[in-house]
Amino acid sequence: MKLKYAIAACLIMFFGCEKTERYPDIGLGNGTEKPKPEKPSDKDPEPPVEEPGIKPFTPADVKDGGVAYIWDTNVIPEITIKVTKDEWNSFLKRYDEYSNNADFFHCDVTYRKGIEVSTITDAGFRMRGNTSRRRPEGGHGQMHSSNADWHHCHFTVNLRKYHKDDDHTIYGIRKMNLKWHKDDPCYVREMYCYDLFRRYGIWTAPFDTYCRLWIHVEGDKKPAYFGVYEMIEPIDEEYVERRENQFENDRGNLWKCVYGNAGMADLRHAEDWRFNYDKNDGVNYTYEYKGDKENFEQARAQFQDFITKLNTLNNEDFYNWIMSVCDVKMLMKTYAVNVAVGMWDDHWNNGNNFYLYFNSTDKSRYKVFFIPYDYDNTLGTSADCGIHGDSGRVNPYKWGKDGILVERLLEFAPFRKMYKDAFLELIEPENELFDMDASIARIRSWQEKIGPYVSNDTGEDMDIYDHPAHWSNRKEYRLMDPGSNNFFRVKADVIRNMGD
Repeated sequence: MKLKYAIAACLIMFFGCEKTERYPDIGLGNGTEKPKPEKPSDKDPEPPVEEPGIKPFTPADVKDGGVAYIWDTNVIPEITIKVTKDEWNSFLKRYDEYSNNADFFHCDVTYRKGIEVSTITDAGFRMRGNTSRRRPEGGHGQMHSSNADWHHCHFTVNLRKYHKDDDHTIYGIRKMNLKWHKDDPCYVREMYCYDLFRRYGIWTAPFDTYCRLWIHVEGDKKPAYFGVYEMIEPIDEEYVERRENQFENDRGNLWKCVYGNAGMADLRHAEDWRFNYDKNDGVNYTYEYKGDKENFEQARAQFQDFITKLNTLNNEDFYNWIMSVCDVKMLMKTYAVNVAVGMWDDHWNNGNNFYLYFNSTDKSRYKVFFIPYDYDNTLGTSADCGIHGDSGRVNPYKWGKDGILVERLLEFAPFRKMYKDAFLELIEPENELFDMDASIARIRSWQEKIGPYVSNDTGEDMDIYDHPAHWSNRKEYRLMDPGSNNFFRVKADVIRNMGD
């Protein structure tokens, strides 16, 4: 009980009226001028006192028990997508007509886990991806051949696409994203990142695990083995429902935010044309609403109001507002992981790759949650994008230039402290999070598990080796070699010298 009273007292001190005197109104002009960052001051309030310890987020923490079965990392499941020749050819033709299509096609799905086998008849599958989209067989105009020239590509499987019943689920799970290890010869980058988020208690990160994938076009002598894939939990309404206890409400508004047809998802502009609902047409809208079409206008007004306040509130009002609509400590921890793993293609640096969930439909009364997404270009794989060209050595306080959310938060000393404290927790060896030795051990265990299954019928990505992507601007980084170019070592050294 004493601890509860201590926490309550600290919260009263932190949220009380005193803080309004500590952040004077410096103004934002007419919304076109950016406030000058305030230097950290001894007068800034301290963050709330919290219980010690780091609690990982596991499948046991969600409502849906099927997550623990489908995304169990102890056994590698085997998935076979079986499709008729006519349906497969229709799939290929549609790609040739419009490669960014989001059309589903009929298939049967067999999911084998150990001795247990689940078969779903008449399910749906489609292609996924943005710049990573590829024709899975042959070249333009070619139809299926018994001597097929196979290519890796990403898929989505929707077991209930055509039949809305429990028989078209596996332990209640109806959708999964199947992602090949594009540009990652280590076969670990995205797996490592999502795992690190969850180990650090970031419950917004989706679940994922390895799987083995076959495509069986009926009439072929045997299925085509596509190799080791990553199976990822889709971020959709069911993702939200599984985390109802964490979100406190699963009837809010979910948005996908990417560098789309209306420019960067930098949260700096709120014109109507930057927003759209999910039309399932393969177009990457900058802010894409993932709810029902009839709720789009209301959801857009809420999102626009959020962006407007984010950009125009003076410092005192912004501080009070962001504390009321966001778990800032959770966001700072999330972004510390984001920067630690070198996720350069993100909100802050490139206006890309995240989701936002508003846990209410009310225009101004809600909590907003940042959801991490798409982490294959990390851990030393990077491009000359944004204000830096080295995802390992740049100071974490100077990570980006485009996204405004983190920039505004870091103007306040308490939030900067949350951010730095998170980095220090990540690199602390005893926490076994981003520490080099713990990371190498974790990666080695995954690679040993999947190594025998990597060789595949596409002839692509046939070996595991320790390099960034071939196009990466920093080719020297390594994950398994503990030498001076080890990404975990380099980043930890930068964190220790990041300053205040």
